[in-house]
Amino acid sequence: MTVQETDVLVVGGGLGGAAAALAAAQLGRRVVLTEESAWLGGQMTSQAVPPDEHPWIETQGATRNYRRLRNNIRDYYRRTYDLNADARAAPLLNPGGGGVSPICHEPRVGVIAIGELLAPYQADTQLTVLLEHEPVAAETEGDQITAVTLRSRLSGEEVTVTAPYVLDATELGDLLELAGVEHVIGAESRDDTGEPHAVDGPARPLDQQAFTWCFAVDYHPDGDFTVDRPADYAFWRDYRPDFWPAKLLSWQDVIPQTLAPRREAIFEHPDSPRGHVTADRWNFRRIFSAAHYAPGRYASDITMVNWPQIDYMAGPLLGVDEPTRARHLAAARQQSLSFLYWMQTEAPRLDGGTGYPGLRLRGDVLGTDDGLAMRPYIRESRRVLAELTVLEQHVGVEARALAGLPAGSEVYPDSVGVGSYRIDLHPSTGDEDGPRTYIDIADHPFQIPLGALIPRRVENLLPANKNIGTTHITNGCYRLHPVEWNVGEAAGALAAHCLNTGATPRKVRNDPALLADFQQLLTGTLGFQLGWPEHIRTAHR
Repeated sequence: MTVQETDVLVVGGGLGGAAAALAAAQLGRRVVLTEESAWLGGQMTSQAVPPDEHPWIETQGATRNYRRLRNNIRDYYRRTYDLNADARAAPLLNPGGGGVSPICHEPRVGVIAIGELLAPYQADTQLTVLLEHEPVAAETEGDQITAVTLRSRLSGEEVTVTAPYVLDATELGDLLELAGVEHVIGAESRDDTGEPHAVDGPARPLDQQAFTWCFAVDYHPDGDFTVDRPADYAFWRDYRPDFWPAKLLSWQDVIPQTLAPRREAIFEHPDSPRGHVTADRWNFRRIFSAAHYAPGRYASDITMVNWPQIDYMAGPLLGVDEPTRARHLAAARQQSLSFLYWMQTEAPRLDGGTGYPGLRLRGDVLGTDDGLAMRPYIRESRRVLAELTVLEQHVGVEARALAGLPAGSEVYPDSVGVGSYRIDLHPSTGDEDGPRTYIDIADHPFQIPLGALIPRRVENLLPANKNIGTTHITNGCYRLHPVEWNVGEAAGALAAHCLNTGATPRKVRNDPALLADFQQLLTGTLGFQLGWPEHIRTAHR
């Protein structure tokens, strides 16, 4: 076993982890950044989810570094692809033309864009990146984490890293568990939080948002790329949650906001695979658009399948033993492959026929041989018990009205950023009562309070992903790309700032003068936005 020493250890290389490492390095500190997969970028890359962003993203509501990331993505397409004149001239190029985001793109381009941000700090080893390393142990003394041991997924060799500050940017909040940091999983009780949409009765720790194993496809109408029938296909073909309007493998689902049944197929128009319409699933998360190039240059778009049919509701990843977790992960892969096979062989077609065998699995776009994303898309993590917990009453439109609070989100004096996304919880894994359906409700554009990043007890660990002090409900709006980046960047900046000044994170948050200095660093040096204009703060989505 080798031992490394650094200033800031960031465990987990998703968007939050990459942002944390970048901020700490920009502020002059040495950083070790680790990631369990082969790609940095998490939900944007190895989990293969195009950015979900708010409607103001092109002009405000993000940090300067997040804007640099988005610019890098667009610039890559302009530099390397033979775009047609219209696409090249578009100042806000959407490479995939998908409806979910103004900047849908291939996951590997996100990896390149993140790499361009981090490269200057890797040149002299100020930043060390350890890919395919997972945390296996943490050492503590009192209220301090003293070391974290990581194991290479390739060689099995272990490395122990010591650092004054440790950031947990893992997708499931793994360090919270390994280091014994107080945290919560699953759904809190309404009796504990007072949230209108929290569960009745006792808390339900095994009630966690579904996770999803995404995949990419292109479409060639005259081809046949049918995959082998998955081993568990018969099970998934007949699977139907109690609250679902039909079998899960169908074009039937529900409108998340109203729970009314709807039909939404992959294609609703013959020209869909060539990017001519936007009213079907093919176009919603399209990551490559053939319409951006000369006619005939590319035979098909590429779209990302992250749809209700592959949300895994049959069991959680947290609060279960390792064999159970492995079983759920394997079953989620079977569910995704079964949906692809159903689309290729049994799905009702536009022309009245059955099946789209021309759907071709594109694992090459995702960096895998098996066709699925490198990692499952994780929506809900362990959540640290923090000095401040963001509640539905702080951001939810209905909850604030019921509490007699004024319109608009809570104003936090310790803000370290902003975000906006509906309170969007996908169907949950449930517990002995089975899975629960969507919770999708309006909220106000919100701030990110520093108090949600400060553990109640531990002094030198900071959450830097979806593991901040939210609830099961508010995690639903704090979990997407720009907010995760902002959280991670704030955590990295705080660790570096504390090393540079000698203050502690808790002291920075609770001393008005120190808090003002830190917020000035964020806004002045790093280009953070700490609040929304009033007309946006009081709006709702």
